[in-house]
Formats: sequence, structure tokens, C-alpha cells
Amino acid sequence: MTTTSVSTAAGDDNDDSPINLLKDSQTLHSLQNPPQRLLPNHKNDDDFFSNPSDLTPQEIANHLFLNSEILAPMVRASTTPLRTLALSHGASLVYTEELVDRSITSPTERIINDELGTIDYRVPKHTYSAKVQRRLENDRDNPDAANGAVILRIDPTVERHKLIYQMGTGEPNLALDAALTVVKDVDGLDVNMGCPKKFSVSGGMGSALLGDMNRACDIIKTLRRNIGCNKPVSAKIRLLDEENPKPTVDFVRNLVKAGANAIAIHGRIRGDESHIMARWETLINVVKELKMYGDVSVPIIINGDLYTREDIREMKRRTGCDGVMLARPALYNISLFNRGKEEEKEGDGVGKAGGSNADGEEEVPISQFQQTNHSGHYGYKSPLLHSRTSIVQEYIAHCVRYRTHSKNAKYVVCEMMNARRAPSTRVPFLNMEYEGGQNIASVCKCRSLNDLIKVWDCKWTIPMPSAKSSAVLSGDGGVGVEAQGDLHNYDDRYFLDHDKFRKERSDALNNQLSLSKKKSASIGEEKKDDDAPTSKRPKI
Repeated sequence: MTTTSVSTAAGDDNDDSPINLLKDSQTLHSLQNPPQRLLPNHKNDDDFFSNPSDLTPQEIANHLFLNSEILAPMVRASTTPLRTLALSHGASLVYTEELVDRSITSPTERIINDELGTIDYRVPKHTYSAKVQRRLENDRDNPDAANGAVILRIDPTVERHKLIYQMGTGEPNLALDAALTVVKDVDGLDVNMGCPKKFSVSGGMGSALLGDMNRACDIIKTLRRNIGCNKPVSAKIRLLDEENPKPTVDFVRNLVKAGANAIAIHGRIRGDESHIMARWETLINVVKELKMYGDVSVPIIINGDLYTREDIREMKRRTGCDGVMLARPALYNISLFNRGKEEEKEGDGVGKAGGSNADGEEEVPISQFQQTNHSGHYGYKSPLLHSRTSIVQEYIAHCVRYRTHSKNAKYVVCEMMNARRAPSTRVPFLNMEYEGGQNIASVCKCRSLNDLIKVWDCKWTIPMPSAKSSAVLSGDGGVGVEAQGDLHNYDDRYFLDHDKFRKERSDALNNQLSLSKKKSASIGEEKKDDDAPTSKRPKI
């Protein structure tokens, strides 16, 4: 696979408009040597971490989370290409996708990948069923998958001091096993307490923990007391009530008491669909109330529908939060992380109704602000934003760099291209057109990274790491191997005919659960017969 690098001069360093990596030199502006103008949020990590053993977990958490802008954990999406792309556009911190505790422990292997300059956590091929093994072996578009499936790939050169591992867990001992497996390769550990998906909740994970405060706190306590290092422990939760802030405030206070060093709060409750507006008014009240308590002195991060920098500025002003986290908005346009020179520019003034609080002017209701087509320097058409076409092209280049499985790359590109999970009030303001006329149907026809490169007319590459940059890899028993493809599967109908596909999946899952219950009942009857006194057992 070959593409052509295009080298032209960089722009004026005094200009706060974003650098277009498609036009700039790939020798100077690469992932290994990113231009500082792309990283306005990054702090001086080398000075802070010069004596890491002297730091407390809370000091490290404050350094990582205060004034942070974070790429949220998104299943299938928050893999190495999107994380490194986010960092190149100014994200100060990135989360892995949620990885279930058992998936990261044995038989998963930690591999030092000398070729890619990464640390890989790989499930060996022989641990899969014969059917899956055959699929891996016969994957002609992703031949590296023949060695197994990579579930986590870390670039320690790019992600150093910026990576949080998020686990899906429901049990303290399993959470600890997972944490001890990866803790040396990440900068913090986060427990997912907000995922409402059936696979997560049915396993006692995700938002199921919101209904079991004792178990949620036990997980945090176990991690904080036993991980054997000063890496911070955090949790990502949802609002616990539509309007009343007290249940959420009480839950957060208990997590902090248990040892959590930071909390991220998503502005929706369990059961809220993503196309419904996030509950900003409740979120504002929750954060304000948390800031009133002396026992909550950890960073509080907000998340939910921050689609413009005007949204970010207004919610930071109204809540007093310590940072923001972007999920769907980052998929829409990841250059939203580019802060520019915010202190030099004024917003569109929508939130203040033409005056500041100091002047006694009444604020616009936050629900009205959420439905406003923000204009100006920080609005939907901000000059700080890259074109969405160039963003997709950059993402594909990152996929090539990290040899991402083409199916996963295609899935993320399709998510970037559609607005079906954006709030309906936002959709009219989102530009879904692309300069080359690409659409979801044309992307779904792609069967390899080469196909994606052709559809999107990608003309640049990201250089592989040098021997010097590879030297940062930790050698705790790892061995160099060929790169493997990650195993993220989905059906194209997920995007082409979502409603029908969703119903089919739901019916299939219900049938599977029904069969599972019948099987369990049958096993229970057999066990009952086995435990019966000899005289009552049927004759054979």
C-alpha cells in the first residue's frame, strides 16, 4: 500500500487557524514530531513527571484533568487512530474504548510491536473457536489478523502522559486484575459507570452500577488501595435523575470518599436516547452543588452535546467544571479540540442575552442556548475547524499508520459521516456534505484500507517510528512481532438500514436469551436429579 506525501510550507505561526496536515510537510508535521501549534492544550508533562514517585495520585489527576479537553471512550471508535488524531488536534487527554475486565487479562498477551512502535494487547488466535480462526486466517484484506486480534494498541511515543484506560467491570476483583495488567502502560484507570447498553448492564457493568452504590464504591476502593502505584482512578457516570441534582451529587460524593481522583458526568440519564438533548440544566445544577462541598476537591468533567466551542465556553462558564469530554461532537469534527486563542476573541453573546451577569442582565435559558445556531468565531462554522473531508482523510492516514482493521476504520468513517445519533435540534446546523461527494453507501462498499484511500483521495502518509522513538517501549517480557489487525466486526446495514437491522439484532438477542434460560432450566433439572437420594433416582 503506497500513498504520496505532499510537502508545502507551513502557515504563519501567529495565525490561530488550524494547520492542514494534508498540505503541510510530513517530515516535520508527523505524529512523531507534531507542530506545537496543533497542541495548544498540552502541558509541560516532562517537567511535571520528572520525579513521578514523589507525586500523589491526586496531584497527577489534577495535572491530567484540570482545564482538560478529553476524547471520550467510544466503543469501536476510541482506538489508536482516533486517539492519536485527537491529540494532534489539541485534545489534552484521551480514553481507550471501554474494554471489559476479562478481555484484557489472560489469555490476552502483552506484545512489544517493534515494527509499529506500539505496545499491543493481543488475544492469540488459538484461543478462538475454529470458525473464528478460519476467518482470521482467510482475511485477505487484513492478512496480519492471522496471528490473532489486537484489542488494545498503545503508541507510547504519542500517548505518553495522555492515556486513560477505561474498563467495563462489575466486580472489584476482576477490576483489579484488569488494572494490574495494563497499569504500567497507561496514565490512569477509569471505571465505566454510564454505559446503558444491554451487554454491559446485563453483566452488572456500566450504568447498572448507578443503582448499586456499595458495589460501585467497592470497585473504586479496591483499585485505589491495591494497584500499587500512584496512577489516578476515576469514574464516568450519568445523571441519576432527570431534574433533581441530589441523587447524582450523593453518588459522586461517595465515589470521591471511596478514593476516586476525578469524575466525568454525562448529561443524560439511563434510558435517554442520544437524539434527545442532553440535560444541561440538571448538569449545571449538579456541578454547582458539587463545588459547594469541601469533600469534593477532585476534577469534575462534563460530557454531552458540546458541538461547538461556544457550547464548551458557555457550559464551562455556567457550571464551573474543571474540564470537558467530547464523544459524538469529536466524531463530527475532531478539530473541535482546537482552542485557538480564546482569550482574544468574543463569543456570539447568545448565552448572556446581550449583557454579562455583572451588569445584572438575565441569562438566556440553557435549553434555548442549546437550540441556537451559533455563529461567530466559536460557532458551527468556526475558522478554527478543519474541513470534515480533510479530517476523514487524516483519520484514514492514521489507520494506515497503525494498520487498523479495515472494518473498524470503515465503521468509524461511517460514524463521522452521519448525524442520526445527534440531537434532532442540532442536525439542521451540522454540515453533512463532503468535498468529493462521498456518502455512506460508497464507504460501505469498501473492503480494505486501499478502497477507503481511493474513495477519499488520500495523498499523504504518516512515517513509521524511528529506532530512537521505539526506544521508549517498556520491555517487561514483551517480544517483537508482526502487526496484527484488531477484530471489530459490524454489518453495513447498521448504517444503510439501521432501524431494520436494529430490530433483527434485538429479535436475535431475545431468542438467544430465551434459549439460554431454557438451557439453564434444563441443566438445573438434571442437577436436581443428580442430587436426589439414590432411591428416588430414575432407573437406567
